[in-house]
Amino acid sequence: ISLHAVRDDLRDVLVPLNKKYPLKELLQACREYPGLSNAKRITFEYVMLKGVNDSPAEARELVRLLSGIPAKINLIPFNPWPGSDYECSDWATIERFAEIVNRAGYASPIRTPRGRDILAACGQLKSASEPVRAREARAMKEAALAAAEAAGAAE
Repeated sequence: ISLHAVRDDLRDVLVPLNKKYPLKELLQACREYPGLSNAKRITFEYVMLKGVNDSPAEARELVRLLSGIPAKINLIPFNPWPGSDYECSDWATIERFAEIVNRAGYASPIRTPRGRDILAACGQLKSASEPVRAREARAMKEAALAAAEAAGAAE
C-alpha cells in the first residue's frame, strides 16, 4: 500500500486517492483484512521526502497509526528529477526514521536507489519525458503568437 504520509492533508497531495479513501478508512480496512497475521503482513511503501514526511515525530506517528496491523514498511529514498518540488531525505534521516519504526517491531528496510544517476530510477523515466512535451507545447504557442503578431503588423 502506498502510504507516504501520516496526515490526510499531506497524503491528499502525495496520494490523491486518499481523498476517496482517507487514512482512517484505509487503516481500518487493513485491520479487518481476512487472514492477516505475522506470516501474512501488509507491506506499506513510504517515500522519504526531505523536510516533508521524514521527521522522528512522523516515524512515531506511523508506528501509532499501524498499531495492531502486522506490517512491513519499505522506506524508499525519493528519486528526484529536474523540476521536482521534492528532495530526498539525507541518509542519516532515513536511518533514524527506520530505527524508530524498527524498534517498534516493524521491519523497515531501506530500498537501495538504482539508476538515479542517469534519471532511470523509479519515478524518473516518465517525468523526464514530460518537460520535453511541455517545452514543445510552449514553443508551438509562442510561434503561433509570433505569427499572429506578424500577420497583424502586415495589415
